[in-house]
Amino acid sequence: MLFCLYLGAHAAFSQQARDTFTNPLLTSGADPWVIYHDGFYYYTNSTGNNLVIWKTKNMAQLAQAPRTVIWTPPTGTDHSHELWAPELHLLNGHWYMYFAADEGHNEHHRLFVIENPDADPTTSNWTFKGQVSDATNKWAIDASVFENKGELYLIWSGWEGDSNGQQNIYIAKLKNPTTVEGKRMLLSKPEYEWETHGDLHDAANPPHVNVNEGPEILKHGHKLFLVYSASGCWTDFYSLGMLTADENSNLLDAASWKKSAKAVFTQSPQNGVYAPGHNSFFQSPDGKENWILYHANPAPGCGCDGKRSPRMQKFTWKSDGSPDFGVPMKTSEVLAAPSQQK
Repeated sequence: MLFCLYLGAHAAFSQQARDTFTNPLLTSGADPWVIYHDGFYYYTNSTGNNLVIWKTKNMAQLAQAPRTVIWTPPTGTDHSHELWAPELHLLNGHWYMYFAADEGHNEHHRLFVIENPDADPTTSNWTFKGQVSDATNKWAIDASVFENKGELYLIWSGWEGDSNGQQNIYIAKLKNPTTVEGKRMLLSKPEYEWETHGDLHDAANPPHVNVNEGPEILKHGHKLFLVYSASGCWTDFYSLGMLTADENSNLLDAASWKKSAKAVFTQSPQNGVYAPGHNSFFQSPDGKENWILYHANPAPGCGCDGKRSPRMQKFTWKSDGSPDFGVPMKTSEVLAAPSQQK
């Protein structure tokens, strides 16, 4: 009888663990990205030296998910070090993972991509496809890809010239998932006060850097929302800004995009969440809930080190059709998992 009671209690606990969660999802992990396909979530984040995928049916149980290193760069190349912000996309029936990397010096960061034709991206059948760049071949990080009206676009964060000092958001059309077609176009640069916190206090770097980075596309109705991270990740003021465009507009024209004058997701000292940013979006398996996935720090002054951890929470839509992300939730708050998890 006691054994049966134990089994019953254990089953109830296991069900509760599947149905609820608390942030963070992992103890650390910057630049989180997730995609849902055929009943599974495929999650990744920056590791620095390789590319990794977690596979799970339930994002609330990400910490228990199997973790697979899908690709490690060879030594001695221009993409062997500082692998940042990987993103996994399913395009034309093949998987592509985009990432930024360099040979050990940040000023040489560029965008690269690997490809896998298998149905499951956690297999080892990945092939390095090379650099993805426009003709300027300037410093670039944080690649993301989206489709609109049958056209494929690349968005990223980059420098205007060859020296550090400011990161802007650029867009270019893609001829195919690995080839840029045409010129890069500037969409956003830091201009508001909340976008320009960037003092470095580091002799090896410029005294101050203004930042727009981590662009991600969110579609709703006939609108495209480009949500990006603003201010330096080394500051507590790292936050999310937003550009809005009509799906029928010329997305390569900056005039088609309207920037929100205020940040749309910021630190919450009262909830103990600092520097929230570098997000991605996903829906619950039943398609009824919208979720934002982001990283944040647990205390002020943590900067861009390993204390950044992935968190997720539901968001809703305002009456004008734009997203309402609310405020970052406390890590002690028990939240319901995405609905209809299996």
